[in-house]
Amino acid sequence: MRNELKRGFASDNNAGIHPEVLIAIQNANIGHCIAYGDDIYTQNAIYKIKEHFGEDIDVYFMFNGTGSNVLGLKMLTESYNSIICAETAHINVDECGAPEKFTGCKLLSVPTENGKLTIEKIKYHMHDFGFEHHSQPKIISIAQVTELGTVYTPDEIKEISSYAHENGIFVHMDGARLCNAAVSLDRSLREVTVDAGIDALSFGLTKNGAMNAEAIIFFNKKMSENFKYYRKQGMQLASKMRFMAVQFETLLTNDLWKKNAEHANKMAKLLVEKVSKFPQIKITQTVEANGVFAIVPSEIIPKLQKEFFFYMWDENRSEVRWMTSFDTTEEDIDEFIEQLKSLLK
Repeated sequence: MRNELKRGFASDNNAGIHPEVLIAIQNANIGHCIAYGDDIYTQNAIYKIKEHFGEDIDVYFMFNGTGSNVLGLKMLTESYNSIICAETAHINVDECGAPEKFTGCKLLSVPTENGKLTIEKIKYHMHDFGFEHHSQPKIISIAQVTELGTVYTPDEIKEISSYAHENGIFVHMDGARLCNAAVSLDRSLREVTVDAGIDALSFGLTKNGAMNAEAIIFFNKKMSENFKYYRKQGMQLASKMRFMAVQFETLLTNDLWKKNAEHANKMAKLLVEKVSKFPQIKITQTVEANGVFAIVPSEIIPKLQKEFFFYMWDENRSEVRWMTSFDTTEEDIDEFIEQLKSLLK
């Protein structure tokens, strides 16, 4: 039986909450505030988000990333539309069909080698506009960081956004690990989103030191008219919103978001550097953020998971995923490498 309290490499969702975030939540736990976001904490958090992304935006806090993705997509589509995404996209694989159920849209998935969409791959689904027998493409949804740990450059995002807008469709970004991508690129949060042409962003901080800090951001207020009703219908309107809001304000102040992401990315680089020394292990994706994908001898995986839990990515080829977090330590990695070394003898 594995030690549930031991830091592993399964997911940055498994990590705890940054101490400064916990203090901020405690400090907000004083007296009464008007519920449902009509409070000073929520307003301060929105001001802080605007410092990073620009003034002319709409921000709505959400309980989780799936809610943010689904309702953001819902806002920009009709049920006869379709959404183009990578085959590995979270909305396609890990949201239990919620995007299709609640938007009514068809997901058009694209096979990729590295989780990233390209214009050539997108073009496969860009046809039959105006033909009533086929769903009509309305959104290209990309993930930053992708589900395979790779990162879109600003130029790659601009190319997709320009192509989308030329064809009258929107671009949505699943930014569950946006902080890790921005750090990897050495760019600001704005440079890799609104400046690159993104229309709507699911912005997550839960994987970067928060407890439950998710939001949908629209970069054109005309797009989000009446979204507050969708949020309520979608059961994503928090009554005690101040406790979500202070997490955003804390992490987006004094570059805490950046420090956390820098550390997680650094730990992934250290991990891949050390595991690459074992000839029995093959790294399958370029490590650009805080995820490491590797083919590992199948016989040692269960034993390794008992000590340091992680997920199998592709059982057919014995590929695993190792994620590092803001609280991963060099000692964690050294212990993991020692265990790996003992099992590979």
